[in-house]
Amino acid sequence: MGTLYITGNPKSDALLNKNGTALLIGMLLDQQVPMEWAFNGAFTLKERLGHLDPKKIADMDPDEFLQVCLQKPAIHRFPKAMAQRIQGMCAIIATSYKNKGENIWKDVSDAQVLFERLRKLPGYGEEKAQIFIALLGKRFSIAPDGWQKAAGVFSDKNPRTIADITDQATLLKVRAWKKAEKAADRDKQSRPLPAKKTAAKKKS
Repeated sequence: MGTLYITGNPKSDALLNKNGTALLIGMLLDQQVPMEWAFNGAFTLKERLGHLDPKKIADMDPDEFLQVCLQKPAIHRFPKAMAQRIQGMCAIIATSYKNKGENIWKDVSDAQVLFERLRKLPGYGEEKAQIFIALLGKRFSIAPDGWQKAAGVFSDKNPRTIADITDQATLLKVRAWKKAEKAADRDKQSRPLPAKKTAAKKKS
């Protein structure tokens, strides 16, 4: 059982804290939308489908599953792409991890192995895999050897990601961090490029 606080819905947070597939879906959806929206996606799917069974989701007709994802409120601002990724991830969970998302990290003693498993999931790039390892280490006490190194900068104490949220106060801190990071990026991009130095004329 984890200590993650994020959606504002106690039932949705409870699902994330006890169901590995729900947690993986939430992390998958966590891009280009507010964190609360992303991590509520698994609860929304469970409410609409009546289950969160990876094999059943993977076996659904893609168009039918997309319609489930498109129901208002949609699970993501890009529901088609995310529906495809969710079904792809659920297929891997069903065939390789005995239909349970938490089996991806269960009994894993080496964080590098966990990192490599996560990278094979649709939508899990290097940074997302690192954040997920930090999430498991910080909020679920799942800390295989080398997890801090595998999580990179996200293992530190700065309130920068979903891994650092346990209540409303820490949620606000993470939002503030993200806002500051975006502002810094915009400032960096808006700075004028240094003028090119013209070559000195050769003396005759």
